[in-house]
Amino acid sequence: MAAEWRKSSYSESNGGDCVEVKRTPTAIPVRDSKDPEGPQLAFTPAAWTAFVTAVKVGELAA
Repeated sequence: MAAEWRKSSYSESNGGDCVEVKRTPTAIPVRDSKDPEGPQLAFTPAAWTAFVTAVKVGELAA
């Protein structure tokens, strides 16, 4: 079964600024939901977990 794209829970419900992620065993691709055929970033699962953790604890706050 292929992994499905999942929209960020912080995305606006009206189709505003959105990112989507897809979890696979070897990579976490990230894309702009408004441009699904456009470029993607890919993170290792460990790098993605570190990024999400840093966001949650406020390490990357502006």
